[in-house]
Amino acid sequence: MNKAELGEKLHEMHAKKGVDVSKKHADEVVDFIFDTITSCLKKGDEVSIAGFGAFIVKQRKARTARNPRTGEMVQVPATTVPRFKAGKALKEAVKA
Repeated sequence: MNKAELGEKLHEMHAKKGVDVSKKHADEVVDFIFDTITSCLKKGDEVSIAGFGAFIVKQRKARTARNPRTGEMVQVPATTVPRFKAGKALKEAVKA
């Protein structure tokens, strides 16, 4: 499922309940959620969603790696990367 399909699903869910939410508004809600998570991670904050999981930021150390094409050793600089830790409820739901 991609972002557009997620917006469509949100729109359909509200339509079934008789709530008048436009497709455009549903897409804006999905965009808002992802933009908010992204901006929090940029600041180094953790985004924790109960029963789902947590989006966190980790620091990756600088290291030496080998280019598989040429065999040459290259320096990979330190960087900040996003990570997701699945919550217990999500892990259990996927196992079932």
